[in-house]
Amino acid sequence: MAQTPAEQALARSYTTGDGKVTFDISDLSVQHHANRSMTFTYQITVVRQGHQDELWEFTLPWDDKSFTDVLTSPHPDSDRVEQLVHVVRTLLEEWWDTKGRSRQSAKMGRQLA
Repeated sequence: MAQTPAEQALARSYTTGDGKVTFDISDLSVQHHANRSMTFTYQITVVRQGHQDELWEFTLPWDDKSFTDVLTSPHPDSDRVEQLVHVVRTLLEEWWDTKGRSRQSAKMGRQLA
């Protein structure tokens, strides 16, 4: 199935605002659940200056139903897509920054290489 515009936006690689970490996204799958929640599963290569690149799978459970229309619409409101992308990227960066000291964060990621 083709990705929706919101899924395409969520699947774009990006570099953090401080320029220190690049999340090179090679794949995003979105699993829709019967209760309208979703699970985002990313395949990401994390690139940092002076470090080996790391390949990770990051799984983000998504229970916020206020963005369901944005995620499923063929023509979502661009401001709402930007809001969603910002929230998901913030959660991705929080996971990256806390995975070494938070058991809950650690469970969301699995290093592949």
